[in-house]
Amino acid sequence: MATAQMHGIPERISDSELLSILDSTNVNWEYVKFIKEFTNFKDELLSEWLNINVKTFRNYKKTDVQLKENLQEQIVLLISLFKHGLEVFGEMEDFHRWLDTENFFLDREKPIKFLKTITGIRFIDNRLTAIEYGDNV
Repeated sequence: MATAQMHGIPERISDSELLSILDSTNVNWEYVKFIKEFTNFKDELLSEWLNINVKTFRNYKKTDVQLKENLQEQIVLLISLFKHGLEVFGEMEDFHRWLDTENFFLDREKPIKFLKTITGIRFIDNRLTAIEYGDNV
């Protein structure tokens, strides 16, 4: 059931859509598992983005822990971002490469650096939209 709901998370998510998902859905470890399978990122990187230590992150796998609201929000935004990145780049590997490459338009920072905060996720999502409209890569 959770996988079907995750597939319902849009590539571009408005604040009202996000609030609706958070209000009507139990965003739990299954969503994090979906990110892991969708992106193939390691626990260490995902736990860093979610601002939790790796041990806690791995313990979430074993228990039916209710995630804090801010984590739920960040997880939904990350799913949306990765879906958008796949749509823009066509291949997840190409999107990963872009995320891990210094970018002139980001003051020579790697886009992946910005995924630790909700504002950063939104910022990178806006850069993806700019790429779609021919701005920069």
